[in-house]
Amino acid sequence: MADEVTRRAALAAPLAMVLVSGPARAAGPVLRQAPAVVMVEGRRRALFELHVGKTPLASVTVHDTAGGAILGTFDGQGLEGRRVVQGDGAVVFIELDLPTATRRLAIEAGGQRLEADLSSDPGPVLGPPLRGGPWAAIYQADWPRGHRRVFYAPDGKARLPGRTAIDWVRLDAQGRIATGDADLARNALGYGADVLAVADATVAAVRDGVPESAHVSENGKHPEDLAAGNYVSLDLGGGRYAIYEHLIPGSPRVRAGDRVRRGQVIGALGFSGDSTGPHLHLHVADAAKPLLGEGLGYGFERFTLLGRYDDLGRLGAAPWSPLTGLDPDRRDELPASNVVVRFLE
Repeated sequence: MADEVTRRAALAAPLAMVLVSGPARAAGPVLRQAPAVVMVEGRRRALFELHVGKTPLASVTVHDTAGGAILGTFDGQGLEGRRVVQGDGAVVFIELDLPTATRRLAIEAGGQRLEADLSSDPGPVLGPPLRGGPWAAIYQADWPRGHRRVFYAPDGKARLPGRTAIDWVRLDAQGRIATGDADLARNALGYGADVLAVADATVAAVRDGVPESAHVSENGKHPEDLAAGNYVSLDLGGGRYAIYEHLIPGSPRVRAGDRVRRGQVIGALGFSGDSTGPHLHLHVADAAKPLLGEGLGYGFERFTLLGRYDDLGRLGAAPWSPLTGLDPDRRDELPASNVVVRFLE
């Protein structure tokens, strides 16, 4: 039982964690990447990072440039919880729900004012990456080592590929993630599940041959370039790529240059690379390789919202909590943190 509690605690943390180089120090507040825009539970949300170097900050205030309305103010502990030391500087991570009409932000920080355009396009709308459900959408913006806050710099330039990444974990109706010995990878409910093309696309890149251990506890640390394990990257067009990570070795059914159709099986869910258990990592970025792109906004065409885990320590041990006040039929949006969904065609 103690081992299972430890495993659930590990799954409550990000499912792919790698120590990486932080961004180079900024002289003062700088926006290096345009805000990513997504729709979440009917709300338009912007995600961006303010590189502040060693500039002391008392607050960050975000305005709508059209009319000057204050959209958000972060100070005190609310600011400190978003400020993360990276290299010899710091980054402030902002997630902010916005009015639909907002097109440009003004950001006041450290005595400076920055402005950023917001795309009116929340990114590609994707088909299901997996069949049916229940599937838990595991991510959380404030995890210190979560996808949202981990920069990678394999070529010396820091990027944030997992800005909107989700780790998908299969559950049963009781909230269990495995049957029998949970340390055996093959006992995970999602292990071996068909991974599906989310759109008609061209295969941009494939890696196979990264081995898995039979036991989850035996999966050791990997070099940074193998952290994603076996993966498939689909070119969605318009400089956007859907990247699927941690596939079972030998399961990718496609090669670079192949054309795929939405719903086509392209691989099988596994836990190759740096992973604390079988799951599918999926994100959309502006480059085909897992660590060389900036994470972009996207959504799913349709899914049924079943509930949410407010406490991820319960994942694998208890059912999710039901949600009230939301239409369970969700369309053209990104699932919220730690919700449970069923995919629909």
